[in-house]
Amino acid sequence: MRFAWIDLREVPRPQLQSVVDAAVHTRMAGVVSADADLLGTLPPTITRVLVAGGPASTPGPAPAPAPKKEAKDSPQAKAPNPAPDVLLHTFTTQDDLDTLAAHHRAPTNTPGTPVAGHIDVRDDRTLQLSCAGALALPYTVIHFADPTKIPLEIVLAAAEPAEGKLVTVVESLEEAAIVFDVLERGSDGILYGPRNADEVFALARLLEATTPQLALSTLTVESIRHVGLGDRVCVDTCSHFEEDEGILVGSYSSGFVLCCSETHPLPYMPTRPFRVNAGALHSYTLGPDNRTHYLSEVGSGMPLLAVGADGRTRRVVVGRAKLESRPLLEIRTHAEDGRLVSLTVQDDWHVRVLGPGGKVLNVTELQTGDELLGYLAADKRHVGLPIGEFCKEV
Repeated sequence: MRFAWIDLREVPRPQLQSVVDAAVHTRMAGVVSADADLLGTLPPTITRVLVAGGPASTPGPAPAPAPKKEAKDSPQAKAPNPAPDVLLHTFTTQDDLDTLAAHHRAPTNTPGTPVAGHIDVRDDRTLQLSCAGALALPYTVIHFADPTKIPLEIVLAAAEPAEGKLVTVVESLEEAAIVFDVLERGSDGILYGPRNADEVFALARLLEATTPQLALSTLTVESIRHVGLGDRVCVDTCSHFEEDEGILVGSYSSGFVLCCSETHPLPYMPTRPFRVNAGALHSYTLGPDNRTHYLSEVGSGMPLLAVGADGRTRRVVVGRAKLESRPLLEIRTHAEDGRLVSLTVQDDWHVRVLGPGGKVLNVTELQTGDELLGYLAADKRHVGLPIGEFCKEV
């Protein structure tokens, strides 16, 4: 599970307390600082990472801050602040790394604070050293001088069998999103120095950005009719669809049909595994964050949900959308609760929808009583967003 450590070392002093409060409030995994007193004020729900110098011959515990002097009117002196949870040491040589690794492998009853290693990757030597660190240490924090993500890919590949966590230093939230996606696996964690509390909350939203498992419903076809010429949209994504995947499309915001991708063989033309021949331009499609978009709005760079026949979802990015005039077919279905779900698609045999179990159905061969897979939304919509108001669509 991906996580973030908040680096307090460069946070402007006027913003420091609000950043700390935001990190605690959003349950960030850890906070990094060179100030032991500051770390000592944090609750045990957050990992307190104290920045040390280069590793000594045997890394030991950080000295606890001295207790504050007893005030004249205080009945007793305050207890000293707790020691940090992790000591972050910089390593620049193999000897440094060996020292840190030896401390990590020591018996669990050996006194001392767990260690993490930090390395600045600038060339092949430091890149190879970072790979060794990722294999040997519980945490390896890496700053890559080169803006390309190739060095990170190399470390991720080298660290694949490792039990430790890789933490990548990032300069922006945009870079954080990229780092989490490198080689599909991404870095386990990031180290980020926010400028203010708003960036902490934005980072928390990024960490929570997952796609839901949808409870798909069985829809029964009640009528099919040819409705004449209209504009339909093909959605071409930047991803390869699985054979039982597609996108959810419907004429009404309350219900969608699972439209199949062109991953299955077609006569006279090759497959287009990135494409869904989705439907008429007025139709809704479902995107991340439970937001709908008209197919007429879908375009390059927009995120949508790829949905599998078992309800699994993932985020895909649109590469382009193709709008063309074609004969159209209206498919009207109803759910078990009687709710009407309608879909208008191109009137052509090669346009397909999915049925229960991922069965592939050509729309021109559908008959009354056939079963399709769909999704029933609980919310009405305004500008694509859920809203609790009366809305009737016919």
